[in-house]
Amino acid sequence: MMNLCKKQFDVFRATVFATYKEWAAYRSHMAVSVLVGPVFFIVQVFIWSAIYSTRDTVTGLTLTQMLTYYGIVNVINYLTYDSSDVDLQWHIRTGGFITFMLRPISYFYYAICQKIGHRLLALWVEFVPVYILFLFVFKINLVPANLFWTLISVFLSFILVFLTNFCIGITGFWLTKTEGLRRAFQVLRDVCAGSLLPLTLFPEFIQKILFYMPFQFIAYVPIRVFMGSYELAGISMSIPKIVALQAVYVVVMFLVYKLLWHFGTKRFTGVGA
Repeated sequence: MMNLCKKQFDVFRATVFATYKEWAAYRSHMAVSVLVGPVFFIVQVFIWSAIYSTRDTVTGLTLTQMLTYYGIVNVINYLTYDSSDVDLQWHIRTGGFITFMLRPISYFYYAICQKIGHRLLALWVEFVPVYILFLFVFKINLVPANLFWTLISVFLSFILVFLTNFCIGITGFWLTKTEGLRRAFQVLRDVCAGSLLPLTLFPEFIQKILFYMPFQFIAYVPIRVFMGSYELAGISMSIPKIVALQAVYVVVMFLVYKLLWHFGTKRFTGVGA
């Protein structure tokens, strides 16, 4: 057991370090994305400043709280970004996945180690510069109401983003090329997760549907945990309870991944290898 754990840790360390070094060589490519968040935020400033010019609150949120919401959206996205769906469908389509079937570690473990290495680099290339910009230039309060629960919620979001994207990548066993499905899913996810709009802006009957879907736990829940309160569809929950529910959905998505993986790998034929 000890030898197995040591072996898994060695694989983890080697994969994370190799991914970090690989992307560090192209860090200027990642640095370009630093502009995306602030530009998106500036657009939101113009939009919401115009909306709030005729009112003081929107669904109970003041202008300051609304801009804080979008500031948190941006910094969390830099921590949870994932491209495992693209990588997996590429390996399936080219036949390169066959090499992973022969390796002593699972592709799932390899992929999540890669994501960790990639996001560790993004921590100082993307997250830190944007965090400082929002905090000192845009004057957005990016201090979590409760650091402990915020870290747990963001970590669970990190895992959930990976699992949902990975499940989309698994559809490559059936579809071969998943670009269309992936793009459609990204739009659906961003809308239903609260990345584009706070979910409280939707009609109440839609909010009730969104409450039972996993998407809110990707962005909306970590943001509300960051802000210190949670409310959706007229349902208010304490921070520990909503984070616990977030953990439940992570487990559910893991089981969905296992099911899709079981049937998907049976269809792999190694075409293109």
